[in-house]
Amino acid sequence: MNWYAVIAIAISALVTVSLRAVPFVAFRGNKQLPAFVDYLGKTLPYAIMGMLVIFCLKSTSFALTRGWAPQLIAGALVVVTYVWKKSTILSIVAGTACYMVLIQIVFR
Repeated sequence: MNWYAVIAIAISALVTVSLRAVPFVAFRGNKQLPAFVDYLGKTLPYAIMGMLVIFCLKSTSFALTRGWAPQLIAGALVVVTYVWKKSTILSIVAGTACYMVLIQIVFR
């Protein structure tokens, strides 16, 4: 057994659980969150999604249709599916499946 991998996974799990527990420990007795934390909770998800979109599309090539069309179609499907059903998981699965079909079959 590779003990380095086991130790690395254990440390990663401990750090992840600890970071997720910090807000619960820090605001244990408070009935209301501080205004700054409430503001971050409302704005960060949109900022993170925007950054993910930019990161995913930063190396898109517009020289050929197969370079940009699958991303555009799959991205539009994600938006339409989310607006229609309000389900993040469904949107992600539909967009990913659509993108894979497009790059493997349609825009080969």
